Amino acid sequence: MAAQPTAAKLRAASPAGAGRAPAPRPGILDIAAYVPGKSALPGTGPIVKLSSNETPLGPSPKALEAFHGEAPKLARYPDGSARLLREALAAQHNLDAARIVCGTGSDELLNLLAVAYLGPGDEAIYSEHGFLVYKIAILARGATPVVAPETNHTADVDAILARVTPATRMVFLANPNNPTGTYLPISEVQRLHAGLPSDVMLVLDAAYAEYVLADDYEAGAAFASAHENVVMTRTFSKIYGLASLRLGWAYCPNAIADTLNRIRGPFNVTGPSIAAGVAAVQDRGHVEAAIAHNEAWLGRTAEELERLGLATTPSAANFLLVHFPDTSGRTALEADEFLLQRRIILRRVEAYGFPNALRMTIGTEEENAAALDALRGFMSAS
Repeated sequence: MAAQPTAAKLRAASPAGAGRAPAPRPGILDIAAYVPGKSALPGTGPIVKLSSNETPLGPSPKALEAFHGEAPKLARYPDGSARLLREALAAQHNLDAARIVCGTGSDELLNLLAVAYLGPGDEAIYSEHGFLVYKIAILARGATPVVAPETNHTADVDAILARVTPATRMVFLANPNNPTGTYLPISEVQRLHAGLPSDVMLVLDAAYAEYVLADDYEAGAAFASAHENVVMTRTFSKIYGLASLRLGWAYCPNAIADTLNRIRGPFNVTGPSIAAGVAAVQDRGHVEAAIAHNEAWLGRTAEELERLGLATTPSAANFLLVHFPDTSGRTALEADEFLLQRRIILRRVEAYGFPNALRMTIGTEEENAAALDALRGFMSAS
C-alpha cells in the first residue's frame, strides 16, 4: 500500500494562498464514528426507551439534591482533583484514593489510556463483540486494532493470548461485555493476565460490575492493586443513573495514575458531577434497589422472550441480547421497525457483529411489559 502523503508535503505542493482546509492525521477519517442508540422519535407521545442500558430507577434523590445544591457555585471552577469523589469511592470500595482518576465518563479514561500508551506501530487487542469505543480509541492514536474471536459470545482468553505479538501494548476487556452481557470469572482474568508480558496493559472495563451477582466475578480493583500493568475503569452512567453528567473513574497503579493526571483536562469533572457522584456512591439503599429490580426482571424477561421463540444470550448485566432465529421468518430489522412504530426503542447491534439481534435494556415493569407485548404481536403477525 502506498504511503500517505504528510501534511507538510501536501502544503508544499499547493500554491501559497490556495484554498484548502486543514487535514486530519492519516487514518482519522477511516474511523467509523460511534453511533449511540436512538433517544428520540418524530411525533408526540411517550417513548419506551430501552436502548441505552440506563437504570429504570433513575438517579438517587440524594444525588439530585446534591446536584441542585451546586447551582450557586457555577461561577467557580470545580476541584481539579475531584478529591471528595475519589475519597468517597475509596471509602466505598476500600481503595487508595491517590490511585483513583476521575473522568468525563469512563470513555474519556479509555481514550486517555490510549493517548498515553499507544501510537503508530503499536497493537491493542479487544474481543470480537467488544465495546466499539476501544477500536475508535486505538485507531485515533495511529495504532492497530486486533480482534480476538469469542466463544459463545464470551471473551476467549486463549484467542486473546494467541494474538499477542511484540507490538502488543494493551488489551481491553469489557467484563461484563456490552452488548452480549457475558463475563469472564476472575480465574480466567487471572489466566489472561498471567499470559501477558509485563509491559502490556490489561484494561478491565467494569461498567456493569454492580449488576453481577455471580460468586466467581470480581470487577478488577484488587487485581489493579496487585499489578503494575492492570487498570480498572468504572462508570456512573449505569446503575447510578447519572449518564447525562458523564462521570467515570479508573483505579490504576500509581505510575499510570500519575500519567493520566498529567494529560487529562485540569477541570475535566464538573462540580455538580462531583457532588452528585459523592451522594450517589453513599446512597447504598438506592443501589441495592436497582440491583434487586434488575435481578427480578432480567431472568423473567429472558423467559418471556424465549416463550416467543426468541433466543437470548445469558446476561450478567442489565440488558439482554435478543436473537431472531433464521427459522422464525422474522428479522431484527423488521422487529425494530415494528417496535418504532409503537414508540418502543431497542438497540440495533449490527455494528457489533449481530445483524439479526436487538439489545433490550431492563426497564420499569411497565416498559418491560410494553416491549414484550409488542414483540409478542410482532412474532405472531402473519
